[in-house]
Amino acid sequence: KDHNRRQEFRRLVDPGISRLNSREVTYEAIKTLLMLSGNIIDHPEEEKYHRFKPTNATIRRKIVDPKGTLEYAVELGFRPEVIDFQPYYIFHKTHWNDLLIGHAVLKEFEEREAEREQRLAKAKAEEKAAIEAQKEKTRLAFLDDRKSKIQLDERERQIRAARAGKLSSPEQETEPPPPQHMPGGGYILSGADTPPAPTND
Repeated sequence: KDHNRRQEFRRLVDPGISRLNSREVTYEAIKTLLMLSGNIIDHPEEEKYHRFKPTNATIRRKIVDPKGTLEYAVELGFRPEVIDFQPYYIFHKTHWNDLLIGHAVLKEFEEREAEREQRLAKAKAEEKAAIEAQKEKTRLAFLDDRKSKIQLDERERQIRAARAGKLSSPEQETEPPPPQHMPGGGYILSGADTPPAPTND
């Protein structure tokens, strides 16, 4: 019997509340239902915890307006009543077992959602770390390429400078060869094969 009742409460939460409202609204509604049921469990004899007023602004926003939430409160054992012309939802102790089961199901859902949020946060952090690592890898590769380019440019500059220095160095400049003197007595060739005979004058 408790198993079937637990399954009914689970269906009231999911898909009941969680799929009919946004995640934020669902989270606030579950927290408020947990507070209402938990206060009764912790303080079973204090009547002030056994009721809530649907016209209260916070209760309206977190219990009345969200889809499926007020229905869950009714299943927990709260029933609408009018006291001094004021509307209330009053918990009836005959539904104590329903309150315990419904509270436990709410705790299950809250814990499951907390684990889901942790997984999502972890996955998001890992994705961010992977993106940052890829950015750093790209940055280092860029710096590496830039360093290699600078080194290559420097080598080429040194080679050009060495070549330019080699061409303009005084030690390396070639001087014209000295004039060579022809052997002989200094005679001027006049077209004859033999020089003229010397005179006795």
